[in-house]
Amino acid sequence: MKKQRLYLFDTTLRDGQQTPGIDFSVEDKIAIAKLLDEFGIDYVEGGYPGANPTDTAFFAEHRTASAKFVAFGMTKRAGVSASNDPGLAALVQSKSDAICFVAKSWDYHVRVALGCTNEENLEAIKASVEAAIAAGKEALVDCEHFFDGFKANPDYALACAKTAYDAGARWVVLCDTNGGTQPSEVRAVVGKVLSSGIPGDHLGIHAHDDTGQAVANSLAAVEAGVRQVQGTLNGIGERCGNANLISIVPTLALKPAFADRFETGISAEALTGISRLSRAFDELLNRAPEAQAPYVGASAFATKAGIHASALAKEPATYEHVEPHAVGNRRRVMVSDQGGKANFLAELKRRGIDMPKDDHRLDALISVVKEREAEGYAYEGADASFELLARRMLHGVPEFFNVTSFRCMVERRFDANGQLKTVSEAIVKVVVDGEEKMSVAEGHGPVNALDIALRKDLGKFQSEIADLELADFKVRILNGGTEAITRVLIESHDATGARWWTVGVSENIIDASFQALMDSIVYKLMKNRDMAGLVAAE
Repeated sequence: MKKQRLYLFDTTLRDGQQTPGIDFSVEDKIAIAKLLDEFGIDYVEGGYPGANPTDTAFFAEHRTASAKFVAFGMTKRAGVSASNDPGLAALVQSKSDAICFVAKSWDYHVRVALGCTNEENLEAIKASVEAAIAAGKEALVDCEHFFDGFKANPDYALACAKTAYDAGARWVVLCDTNGGTQPSEVRAVVGKVLSSGIPGDHLGIHAHDDTGQAVANSLAAVEAGVRQVQGTLNGIGERCGNANLISIVPTLALKPAFADRFETGISAEALTGISRLSRAFDELLNRAPEAQAPYVGASAFATKAGIHASALAKEPATYEHVEPHAVGNRRRVMVSDQGGKANFLAELKRRGIDMPKDDHRLDALISVVKEREAEGYAYEGADASFELLARRMLHGVPEFFNVTSFRCMVERRFDANGQLKTVSEAIVKVVVDGEEKMSVAEGHGPVNALDIALRKDLGKFQSEIADLELADFKVRILNGGTEAITRVLIESHDATGARWWTVGVSENIIDASFQALMDSIVYKLMKNRDMAGLVAAE
């Protein structure tokens, strides 16, 4: 049986921009459009030309090579002809392949938001679609609040959808704008739309995640008959977000319920890049990736319990619903106080450390890890610190340098202009090749000052750490109170793109931070010599 084609429509640059705290520049939009285009998305919706300078500039040029470049905007206003509507003119004049019109399909919104009659709204839908087609552009209509509108007045909601289809719209998109519709309701409503005469290969779904079911609603709509799915990268969007295409695409491609019936424009080779796409997008937003994100998260194929790790070693399918490499991810058998020998052996092997399971040093390592985790260390989240600990206990680690002492001071005072200032200063004494060096630095807080001072002069190793950067810094209080045990996790990266985490634990937050900083630098020097870093490079 020939597979049916499903079309993927990305609205990251339009609906995703409604996310609190996200504001794309023109350069951001160009970069994201390129990522989506190269991945194989069918439609890239870029924004609302004419609504703001950024979107207007973005649509001054065509931004995709393969995907259809889509402009978004409202249908023409009631009482104004299509030829005299400035908003419609901006859409028609943009360098887009297609125009996606947002149209009210709930009579309550027509009355309250538009302030026009139901008939005037239908006429606006018809005239706008016809104007887009006359301009040589593909027309799409997002039927806003369709599911709520259908529940309130099914005849009018269907009339809006039918008007768009009859006018020549390539896609009529059913929107769950408030995000409250349930999957069973989506199936039932889509079935009635199909029965009204609009074919499934002209229907799309646009779901919001206000009940955590945007992905489920999108898949339910596909099962019911729609053939276009709209969503965003990593599920960003206003309120609780939009349907997450990063979760939807692998499900469509890898789950037999969909893969046996449908095909998308995403090849199996391209799918292996979806984890990289997800992380690249988070990197552009300057936010940490969601570790438990389906398919692409760092924990998506991670196991912690010893019995699970033992089974994984024998047969991965025991605890994996798809193969990690199919989505560009990897299997992680985590070391922790819950892990058994299988966890440790698997993690050591990934780091190029082969060891028989009856080696007494392995038992000693497991014992030390469990003791340290009882003290507050978290090696499951600090891959580099675990590798250094293992290598120190099993093979030894070179002493590149030795810190003999450090001191950190924080002063809060008024400057010459009467402004209150907080100044942090650190002094570090370090021995390299028998020569003691002392470095002094000021920073934005004591940890930053320590970091600068420690890396200020490492003698012959100085050039090796020039590309080392701290990407993230996390502090966790473990047992309450100002005297509590503190755990610090630091993420570092270098010019190769490798990333690694280190950990420090102490009653003193500065001491805990310094431990993690030291591990990060030593790991970098080991990595430069191919003595560590296989995992960081994955």
